[in-house]
Amino acid sequence: MRKKWLAFLSISFVLAGILAACSGGGTEKEQTSAPGNNDSNEKEKDPIVLRLADNQPDDYPTVVGDKAFAKLVEEKTDGRIKVEVYSGGQLGDEKSVIEQVQLGTIDFARVSASPLAEFSKNLGVLSMPYIFRDADHMWNVLNGEIGEELLVGMEEANMRGLVFYDSGSRNFYNSKHPVEKPEDLKGLKIRVQQSALVVDMVEALGASATPMAYEEVYSALQTGVIDGAENNYPSYYSVNHFEVAKYFTLDGHSRVPEILMISKKVWGELSAEDQKALKEAAMESQKVQIDSWAALVEEAKEKVEAAGNEVTEITDTAPWREAVQPVYDKHGGAYKEWIEKIEAVE
Repeated sequence: MRKKWLAFLSISFVLAGILAACSGGGTEKEQTSAPGNNDSNEKEKDPIVLRLADNQPDDYPTVVGDKAFAKLVEEKTDGRIKVEVYSGGQLGDEKSVIEQVQLGTIDFARVSASPLAEFSKNLGVLSMPYIFRDADHMWNVLNGEIGEELLVGMEEANMRGLVFYDSGSRNFYNSKHPVEKPEDLKGLKIRVQQSALVVDMVEALGASATPMAYEEVYSALQTGVIDGAENNYPSYYSVNHFEVAKYFTLDGHSRVPEILMISKKVWGELSAEDQKALKEAAMESQKVQIDSWAALVEEAKEKVEAAGNEVTEITDTAPWREAVQPVYDKHGGAYKEWIEKIEAVE
């Protein structure tokens, strides 16, 4: 009987030891797993870092807008999303950047609407001559339903436009005489880009279109190979064309805007809340960019006027728009509905 009792006690002690060991093991596991859980939480709090490409210099108005956008995104998402701006073409030229945005290897880009029309064809309507009566008309269109439809429509090309930025207007300048009406361009040799649309526009206005590399324009103006060219105010001043072409006409024949866009792939991975924050940030950055562009134009204008150049401002573009109707007949068929909608905007 005593032996049985001793055996029972031995078994009890063994079971108690096993239970104690199991209990102790459970406590140790909980303690060692806690730091792992904290690490996981820290990782979840790491911000999403997205890259934005721009081919212009760091102080250029579009990059100023990009940086304002980045700052606003960080503020509106409480630091959850950070946008890094790469200016000066660090991430590639316009075409390669567009393709990388389509693939999602670059998150954002700021690109002119002109090359984007090769990917999202409806944007081509923005290149039609005198499609906008003036700057106010342009912004009423771009910041309204039409503009938003064009931006969202870029999804067909795996991109999504967020906002339009200002690129000013392209205008005629020449070395011969003031140009106040379309007839004054008759017979002038005007340098143009390699674009069938631009060539046809210049020809419709009565001038002789002369395609030429941009870097050759100054000497061609100086030697009389050409009589004039066309570009925006800051470019007219910054490359010194104002020195050899004293007559500048603010006719605003082209007002192709810039577009700040995001990869459709990246956009689709964001929450609705973050999508809303990005759209708001983009719209608010537009004012910063427009103000920066206006300051650049004003600086160029002051320098040009101080040099004694004669500037003619066209306040009624209706006769000019009428003169280029053949261009609309030839190139505008694909944009007929868009043209009608834009012209209907006050």
